[in-house]
Amino acid sequence: MATIFDCSDDSSLLTGMRLARAAIGRGDLVVIPTDTVYGLAANAFDVAAVQKLLDAKGRSRQAPPPVLIPGIPTLDALTEQVPPEVRTLVAKFWPGGLTVILPARSSLHWDLGETGGTVALRMPSNRIALELLSETGPLAVSSANLSGETAATTAVEAERMLGDSVSVYLDGGTAGDTGPDGPPTGTGSTIVDATGLLVPGGQLRIVREGVIPAGEIFAELAQHHPETFNLFGQIAPTAAAAEVAPTVAPGQRHAVLPSDATPETVTDVPPTNPAAQ
Repeated sequence: MATIFDCSDDSSLLTGMRLARAAIGRGDLVVIPTDTVYGLAANAFDVAAVQKLLDAKGRSRQAPPPVLIPGIPTLDALTEQVPPEVRTLVAKFWPGGLTVILPARSSLHWDLGETGGTVALRMPSNRIALELLSETGPLAVSSANLSGETAATTAVEAERMLGDSVSVYLDGGTAGDTGPDGPPTGTGSTIVDATGLLVPGGQLRIVREGVIPAGEIFAELAQHHPETFNLFGQIAPTAAAAEVAPTVAPGQRHAVLPSDATPETVTDVPPTNPAAQ
């Protein structure tokens, strides 16, 4: 039977982290707290472990999990190219609630599912998650819940849904509790599809507005890239640029949304209103 480790207790934290590292190493699943919701984690480079994650949630390979990373250097290691606009955003919002979709490095030996050659990356701000990531490396992490259920904001909620499919539960308190002035508890990360920025005349797209408002994203981009962004969004390309921009560039990869790309209150049910994305 899986054990929940109270990470507010030093002894329990040390034991829980040791067992979590061991579980990840042997291809098992771990539930971890993050700064948004609780996550179900597996070794991103262990194909069987990633499939185990999808099976535990009741998800198909068409819903690949995002990948949590310990720092910005890992962003370069896992992607083919990082646009300047993305570097601006991660410098401002990482660690934190920003997930960025980019083309995955083609030489990587991993299989997250039907990704279309892309990967969704985030550096969380939760200290427990970051400590584990610093020792395990990149983790495939999806919201800790069964498909169709609301994402867990406590370890107990996660255990009720996932049970013994998980080896270790790390209890870091209520996830995503930002106080009365912040977004509601359980709000997911803001997801930005930046694959379009690698195509002439292409666009950056906010897939989901989560804990970071879209206005803050555009304000940061407008400050550092005023030639292409203002406070209201991306400035439309000129007619000349639009004419030379191919509909599908040679070798262009299509962004596949991570399994957590859902409306503001994180569930695994796709939004019924297309405008929600």
